[in-house]
Amino acid sequence: MTKILPVIMCGGAGTRVWPESRETLPKQFIALVGDRSTFQTTMATLADPAFEKPIVVSNIDYRFLLADQLREIGAEADIVLEPMRRDSAAAVAVAAGLAARRNPQTVVVVLAADHVVRDRAGLVALCKTAASVAADGYIVTLGVKPDNPATGYGYIRPGERIAGEVMKLDAFVEKPDHPTAEAYVEAGYLWNSGNFIFRADVMQSEIAHFEPAISEAAERAIDGARRDLDFLVLNGEAFARAPKTSIDYAVMEKTTKAAVIPADIGWSDVGNWRAVWELSERDDQGNSVRGNGLIREARNVHVRSDDTLTTVVGVDDVIVVTTQDAVLVLSHEHGDNVKQLVDQLKRENRREAGEHKRIFRPWGYYQSVDSGQRYQVKRIVVKPGARLSLQKHFHRAEHWIVVKGTAEVGRDKETHLVHENESIYLPIGCVHRLGNPGRIDLELIEVQTGSYLGEDDIVRLEDAYNRG
Repeated sequence: MTKILPVIMCGGAGTRVWPESRETLPKQFIALVGDRSTFQTTMATLADPAFEKPIVVSNIDYRFLLADQLREIGAEADIVLEPMRRDSAAAVAVAAGLAARRNPQTVVVVLAADHVVRDRAGLVALCKTAASVAADGYIVTLGVKPDNPATGYGYIRPGERIAGEVMKLDAFVEKPDHPTAEAYVEAGYLWNSGNFIFRADVMQSEIAHFEPAISEAAERAIDGARRDLDFLVLNGEAFARAPKTSIDYAVMEKTTKAAVIPADIGWSDVGNWRAVWELSERDDQGNSVRGNGLIREARNVHVRSDDTLTTVVGVDDVIVVTTQDAVLVLSHEHGDNVKQLVDQLKRENRREAGEHKRIFRPWGYYQSVDSGQRYQVKRIVVKPGARLSLQKHFHRAEHWIVVKGTAEVGRDKETHLVHENESIYLPIGCVHRLGNPGRIDLELIEVQTGSYLGEDDIVRLEDAYNRG
């Protein structure tokens, strides 16, 4: 059998599982369930010989997160970067266009990076079955067999049988109320998983027919794409012309070529904190703790905290998530309201809405420790062999104290090796660069002082990561 080309959609923000998932570190890169992120677990599933080397389509802001997570599990992928978010229809159009350039009849499977599938072998088997039908010109989706009348998913009405378990897709229906959902489950409807298998030229043709503006924007974005390090960056001017819409609205609800295959594979889109609780190991009282937590005299409680001791006593059916700068206390029935909470935080210009205290960079990360008028303290971690940009500041001086490893510091025309328990001072305006020449992480404390301490007071003179 010809190999299947997997395409992983990896650009979402996952605001329904805030405060762990934020714009700077969204849920597909977090170990919400198990020891790996959902993106890493999806990549591991695609190690089966039925698949070609995957393509990952993501937001340009996540390029180094993607590279790090692939490196952690020893996986490889071709990473394609969107200059801005245009929803799933444009992303699928790009995926189909790239596949068609290899071979118009390439069979593509599109998977979401932030879903959980417990039966990974079952998913691979379904992809193989769907691929044989897709090769005949159908666009196949995986319809999950419901185990409850959920109101948070769209539903699919299967039609006449095509071959084996594969059926024509009669209709997509929107998220229902509870009585309607019960009727759908009774009638044999399936949940819409948002995963698709198709031949590249078939998807291209359908998008061009129903959404010609998306088709044209995607093709021009590919034609004008540029290489940036190991990434392929789509042309921003062209890609911006693609209307924002989902592939469901753009194609799947209109095409006569849609088919569905029932999937009983332990699927979840991990769409809210209740779903995370349901996927987590629980004790006899239905309680689950991840990290530094304690629960007493309570039932159906999920506690998550990496650092701060978080305790729940005598309160049932709640989720408590503690991060370094935010605490969420949530009842089970209000799980879908977290997005509205994050929207309110954004309207109030709260940093916590989209940004963690720990900010990841291609060289490592920095984390705010303390701040006040005219000063700020950060913890900086630099990976072995990595280095920051050559830079200067107009409004602040910096004092670096090494607590682990060895720092190579360029300061104007001098170069210094700074060891553990040693420090170096960088006056305002000096041209400087920090690197880690060692084999272990470099950790240091940075004390900034000055009249303005914003991140935009960085003038990059040279950068190994091609940042502006």
